[in-house]
Amino acid sequence: MSTPDQAPYLPSATQPVRGVVWLIHLALPLLGLWLLLAQPSVNIFWQHNPSHFWMILVVAGISVVLGFQVSEASRRRRDARLMLVSMVFLSSAGFLFLHGLATPKIILPAGSVGFDLDHQVGLTVAAAFAFASALPLGERAAKAVLDSQHIIRAALIGFMVLWGVVSLVPGLTPLSDPPSISPIHWVPWASAPALVLFVAAGVMMFMLHRRRPSAMLVSLMTAYALLAEAVVAGMSQLNWHLSWWEWHLLLTLAFVFVAYSAYLQFRREGSSAGLFDSVALSSTVRRIRRDYDEALEEMVEHVRRGEPLAAQRLSGKFRLNEGQAAVLDRAGEALARERELTERLSALVEVSAQTRVGLPEDELLTSSLDRVRQAYGDVKIALVSEGKAQVGSREYTFKDTNPIRRGELLAFPLTVKGNLAGVLEVPVGGTRQDEALAATLAGQLSISLENARLYRELDTLFHQYMSPDVAHALLADPSQAALGGELKELTALFADLKGFTTFSEKVTPAEIVEMLNRYHTAAVPCILNNGGTIVQFVGDALLALFNAPATQPGHARAACQAALEMQRAAEQVAEEMAWKRDDIEWPRFRVGINTGPALVGNIGSPELRGFNAMGDCVNVAARLEGIAEPGTVVIGQTTLRQLGDGAQVQSLGPLSLKGKEELVTAYVLTDLQ
Repeated sequence: MSTPDQAPYLPSATQPVRGVVWLIHLALPLLGLWLLLAQPSVNIFWQHNPSHFWMILVVAGISVVLGFQVSEASRRRRDARLMLVSMVFLSSAGFLFLHGLATPKIILPAGSVGFDLDHQVGLTVAAAFAFASALPLGERAAKAVLDSQHIIRAALIGFMVLWGVVSLVPGLTPLSDPPSISPIHWVPWASAPALVLFVAAGVMMFMLHRRRPSAMLVSLMTAYALLAEAVVAGMSQLNWHLSWWEWHLLLTLAFVFVAYSAYLQFRREGSSAGLFDSVALSSTVRRIRRDYDEALEEMVEHVRRGEPLAAQRLSGKFRLNEGQAAVLDRAGEALARERELTERLSALVEVSAQTRVGLPEDELLTSSLDRVRQAYGDVKIALVSEGKAQVGSREYTFKDTNPIRRGELLAFPLTVKGNLAGVLEVPVGGTRQDEALAATLAGQLSISLENARLYRELDTLFHQYMSPDVAHALLADPSQAALGGELKELTALFADLKGFTTFSEKVTPAEIVEMLNRYHTAAVPCILNNGGTIVQFVGDALLALFNAPATQPGHARAACQAALEMQRAAEQVAEEMAWKRDDIEWPRFRVGINTGPALVGNIGSPELRGFNAMGDCVNVAARLEGIAEPGTVVIGQTTLRQLGDGAQVQSLGPLSLKGKEELVTAYVLTDLQ
C-alpha cells in the first residue's frame, strides 16, 4: 500500500488530455485580458456603483463562509495548513469588502486612492498565506503556526482595520484622497510578488495532488491560479473598463469554484466533517487514517462480541449525519446477523466433528451442549426416560418429526434408528432461517447420538469376542481387517488345564462350563493387565501374544509375569471350588512361553477370518506347554535371555520336541523379581 506522500499513479484529473484542457481554461482569461488591452475600442467603459458594491458583498461573503469552514476544519483536525488556507479566504474577503466600501457614492463621494489599491494589497496578503499553506510543514513548524494562529488572526484584523481607517476617513491620509486620473506607476511592480507567490503555491499544490489525488486539491489549485490572474488583471488600473471588471470576475470564479467543489463533496458524502481533509498536512492525514482504522477495529470488535456498534458515539467522533449513522446502524445489524449465522454454522461443524469413535454418550451430549449454547442460546437436551420426553416440567409428545412450538421455544425430536430418543429445546426467533438452523442442529445431534450408541454396541460386542487391542484397532481402522500379515518378534503364551478330560468325565456339562468360565475369568485379567492380546480360546486352552498387534517393550517379561499371576489365580480358584466338591481333583493350568519371530496378521478367507500368529516360535510355545507339569510355567531359551536378572528357573536341559529336529533347551520359571 502506498503512503500519502508516494506517487503510485498519475491521477485522472492530471492526465495529459485533461491537464491540457484545464490549462486552456486557465489561459482563456489571460487571452481575453490581452485582447482587451490591445484593442482599447473593445475595452469599453461601464460604471455602475450599486452593481459593483453588491457584487463585492456577495463575493466577499462567499469567501468569508469558505474561510470559516476551513478554519473550523483546521480547529477540528488541529492542522496548520488548513489554518493558513482559511487565512487566504479571510484576508481576500476582508480587503475585498474594504474595496466595496470605497466604491464611489457609498461612503466617499468620489471614492479614494485606497479604492484602487485595496484588491492588490488584499491579494498580496492572501498570496503570502497561500504560499505558506502549500509548504510541506514539519511537525515543529506546524505546531508553531497553530500556537501563533490567534496572533496571526489578530494581526490581520488589525491591519485591515487600520487600512480601512486610513483609506476611508476623508482627509486623514493620502489614501483617502480622490483617486488619481492616471494609473499609479509602481502598482504593477508592487503586485509582482503576489503573482509569484500564487504561482508557486499553485505548483506546490499540484505536486501534492500528484501524491494524494483529491478533487478539493484541484479546486484549491485552480483558485490560486485564478487569483494569480486577478493580480495580473488588476495591474492595468483601468477603472470601470471591461479589463477592470475582469479581475472582479476572476475573484468571483476563484471563490465560487472552491465553494462549488465543497458543495459537491458534501452532497456525495452527506457530511461536512471531511470536506477539507485531503488538503491537510501529511501528518494530519496519517492521524485521520489512524482514527478511522481504530474506529473500524472498534466496529469489528463490537461485531465480534455481538454488541451494538454504538453508532451515536462514532457519529459524534466523526461528525456523521443522521443518515450516515442510520446506515452504520443497519450495517452493524447486518454484520451481527452474519456473525450469528457464522457462529451457528461453526457450532454445527464442531458438533459434527465431535461425533468420533469412542466418545461416551453423556460426554458427547455435554460437550455438544456447551458449544451449542454459545451460538444458539439457552439450548436444553433431555433423553427419553421411562418412555417420556420431558424438559423440566415440559413434556413433549411427537406424532411425527415436526417440531413443537411453545412460545419462543421450539422443540425437536432426537431419533435413533427411527425411534424417539430425546428432545432438543431451542430458543428461536421468528425467521425461517432460525428454524432451519435449529432443525439442522437437531438432525446433527440425532446422528451423533445414534453413532455414539452404535459404537457402544459394537465396542461391547467386539470386546466380548476379541482382545481389546484388536477391537480398538479394527474400530479405528477397519482396513486392518484385510487378509495378510507382517513378520514380527513376539512372545507366545500357551496355556491349558491339565486334568480337564478326567474332570469332564465326572461332572455335568453345566459344571464344565462353570469351571471353564471361573478359570478363564481369573486368567484373562492377568494377561490383559500385562499388555497381552488373547488370540483364541479352544476349549480349556488359550493362546495369548505379547508385542502383537500393539508394540510392547519388555514383552517377554510381561508374558512371564502374566503366566505366574495366572497360576496363582488358578490355584485360588481351585481352592474355592474344592470347598463345594472335595471328591474331585480340580484341573490346574500348565503354561508354555517362547519368544521369537512370527507372522502376525489376519488369517482365513474373505468371508471369515481371525487374528493369529504363525511360526516356529508359536509352535515351540505350544510344545513347551505340552511338557509342563500342572501349576508350572515352562519357558524357552530365547525368553530367558530377555528376562535378564531376577528370573528364578530350573533347567530341564535339552529336550526333543515333536516336530523339531534340533534339541530345545527349556526351563521351569518359579519366580520373577
